[in-house]
Amino acid sequence: MGKLTIVGLGPGEFEHMTIETIDKMKNADKLYLRTEKHPVVKYLRDIGLSFETFDKVYEKASTFEEVYDNITREIIEIAEKCGNVVYAVPGNPLVAEKTVEYLLKFLNDNDDIKVEVVPAMSFVDVVVNELKIDPIYGLKIIDGLSLDSIKPDKRCNNLVTQVYNRRVASEVKLKLMDIYGDEFLVTVVKSAGIKGEQRIETMPLYKIDMVDWIDYLTSIFIPPVKGTFKARYDIDDLLDIMAKLRGENGCPWDREQDHSTLKRYLIEECYEVIDAIEKDSDESLLEELGDVLLQVVFHSQIADERKAFDFHDVCDAECKKMIYRHPHVFGVEEIATSADVLKRWDEIKKDEKGFKSHTNELKSVPRSMPALIRGYKVQEKAAKVGFDWDNVDDAMAKVYEELNEFKEVYKGKDENDKVEELGDLIFAVVNVARFLKIDPEIAVHKTIEKFIQRFNYIENAAEKSGHKLEDMTLSEMDSLWNEAKMNKFNKKAQK
Repeated sequence: MGKLTIVGLGPGEFEHMTIETIDKMKNADKLYLRTEKHPVVKYLRDIGLSFETFDKVYEKASTFEEVYDNITREIIEIAEKCGNVVYAVPGNPLVAEKTVEYLLKFLNDNDDIKVEVVPAMSFVDVVVNELKIDPIYGLKIIDGLSLDSIKPDKRCNNLVTQVYNRRVASEVKLKLMDIYGDEFLVTVVKSAGIKGEQRIETMPLYKIDMVDWIDYLTSIFIPPVKGTFKARYDIDDLLDIMAKLRGENGCPWDREQDHSTLKRYLIEECYEVIDAIEKDSDESLLEELGDVLLQVVFHSQIADERKAFDFHDVCDAECKKMIYRHPHVFGVEEIATSADVLKRWDEIKKDEKGFKSHTNELKSVPRSMPALIRGYKVQEKAAKVGFDWDNVDDAMAKVYEELNEFKEVYKGKDENDKVEELGDLIFAVVNVARFLKIDPEIAVHKTIEKFIQRFNYIENAAEKSGHKLEDMTLSEMDSLWNEAKMNKFNKKAQK
């Protein structure tokens, strides 16, 4: 059976190495260093140790993943052939050391090689010592090459490693500025704990890639963001703000609200989002989406206060739902087209909601939804089981039928008949819209906007001619209305 001992060379000074580590290296049949780019390598040569390094692997490979994989495979091959192999890495073997992670993963079920990992001082120990910080209050260590997937935590200390040149520093800077802002003060730490080489400087974040002394022993320390007023805020800040607004010394109005009193505001904010989209204004959309998010946070805070659920439960439930309803993305199902996706979505949703009948599914469309949208969705669901006209002409014929029925009652005295027949007529028109894939809510909205624009035209035209609308006849206003229609037509023609 082969034996592989993994040791750490410490953060840089030979005094930082343990006696056990030095003994293991002295007694090794084969000693390998991941890299000779480490301050204690000179000491190892001075005490007569012979070793090989894997620096050549870095020169040949095109990615770090390829480097780690190649080193791992080579070490395993050597350990299988030799009796006692020692593999030495910078710092502590179990702190920010990918090759060790790869080795332990590959050798987890390998009974032919016995693995021992010897503890050692890591670069984190000396950074903590030199900066005089206590990790008990939180210290998140992040590989600078992994900031896309692992984000810093603004509430605690963060240490970004692997900032080994100015190019990496520039990439790290850009990612961090999105979170902390340009002027946030960070500390660049080089060769921590190494006499004569250590360099520690605090500077604004935007300057870190201007430092010309960055090397492979450089890290960026980021302190927690404190105070109410910050350069950048995130969802945790919003949750804290809402909790404070609802707290004992918070805002009287916010403290008085409940789920029911907030209903109108959620509806209003959603409509304002639609309005921003219609205006094609990114600035407005950003603001209005924030207002909708605030409503979600508000309701979540109220629910949290009565121990029902909190914002994180909302996120958890939504993530689970999205994953469950997209088996073609997160599972093994294969779905080719958008139409198939929607069909599968409905199947999953029906199963998820536990509908016992098609009527239950129709009833699931919220009564509080705008009537035109609710009618559209109810018709859509009914059509899925075949309760539908064959084509739009049949749907249009139904409009004429309902119009004739409305004509029979609209002058009558029975208000219920009028309401019923008018509802039938509108419902039939919605059905035509569905066949034509026109959102009836948007169609009516556009008509309202058109009406306002034309009304504005006749009011301005009347004012220019020295008249008030109140003093004009319907015929005169209708004439200006037709001008407004022609004016719109002429503008289209000019385009």
